[in-house]
Amino acid sequence: MPTELEELVEFLHHGNTQIRQAGETHPHHPAIDVCSPPAAAEHLVGYSQAHVPLFKRNQLEPVKDLKLLVKDYAPIAKDALTILINVSADGDVLKDVAKDDAFLELLLSRITNKKEPNANEMAMLLANMAKDDALQRVLELQRDVPKELSTSKWAMDQLMDCFVKGAEGAYNKNADFDYLSYFFADLAKFAKGREYLTTPQEHDANIIPLTKIHVFTDHKSHIRRLGVASTIKNASFHLPAHPVLLSNLAEDPALPPPGIGANLLPYILLPLMGPEEYADEDTEGMLDELQLLEPDKERERDLEIVKSHLETLLLLTTTPGGRAALRRVKVYPIVRECHLQIEDDGVREACDRVVQILMRKEEGEDEDVPDMGAAGASAGKLVELKSEEEDEEEQMVDVL
Repeated sequence: MPTELEELVEFLHHGNTQIRQAGETHPHHPAIDVCSPPAAAEHLVGYSQAHVPLFKRNQLEPVKDLKLLVKDYAPIAKDALTILINVSADGDVLKDVAKDDAFLELLLSRITNKKEPNANEMAMLLANMAKDDALQRVLELQRDVPKELSTSKWAMDQLMDCFVKGAEGAYNKNADFDYLSYFFADLAKFAKGREYLTTPQEHDANIIPLTKIHVFTDHKSHIRRLGVASTIKNASFHLPAHPVLLSNLAEDPALPPPGIGANLLPYILLPLMGPEEYADEDTEGMLDELQLLEPDKERERDLEIVKSHLETLLLLTTTPGGRAALRRVKVYPIVRECHLQIEDDGVREACDRVVQILMRKEEGEDEDVPDMGAAGASAGKLVELKSEEEDEEEQMVDVL
């Protein structure tokens, strides 16, 4: 005998007409009208996290049915999307959803529509789908241009436009697209994703995609700040892009054509800074954007985001040129103050790692490493940079 939940899942597959003709109400729960797949989806939302195997029956038949329901009326589609978000934590479900070209196009066509009521749920699902290698194909995917949103035929550019133009409901009153930052972060774990984010796009006036989103490191949305910080960190594993990321010149003759810098540093250093005043010798050479800050300037409160920015700085010290650039713009005093002001072992250890490298002289020079332990933290050791495979996984998006 199938269980009550199994019976509900089975209703996802039935045609509306057949079930309506039966006029059934769930025998064990008379209050639950299961006369249609939409009704079944509504009542299954609450079980979708704890009962994932139910949705894998008959070779993932319920998942296929849920993908079809995404095309239904907005409330029904929302329930179907919510279940898919939750069950995509399972590897088998994730592969099925991520490899489905027709479903990917469905999501892209809906999320770029300024009237789509479930755009945020679609952004969450895309973020989960990006954990599967198959979704790398979105980086090379061309599709019809959503003219109210974008001028580009490239799917990635369109999603970037959703994220940038759609912040705080500016494009779609029903969505803020914040979860697309998690999508970008996971794509940046792939080599192709890092290359896209850090390479000037000829078809887009040679704009470097990362520069479209790094401006959100101080946004009021915690989700957006966290996702952008993770995207920047993952993109920084692409060592050939470091000169571009570190340059703050619109036209930098030291860079290969088109010679455009990404000016990344202000956007990862500002969140590390508070209202502290610096000595003249510390500010001499410091980036203009980091000087004369307001007396009520607040440091990033989420310590995980702080650590992400510090880990990005650590990645940028990988090459001699990167270390020289960080020394030249006086990154050390900023990290020193961050170490002093934040009483957290993880943050202080991350600060210590950056300082150890910045203050360590290059080959042939005398050592000049300050004692960060004197500020209340144990001395850190030089750290081996993790490969992208070893890098921390972004958490799956779940909807309760």
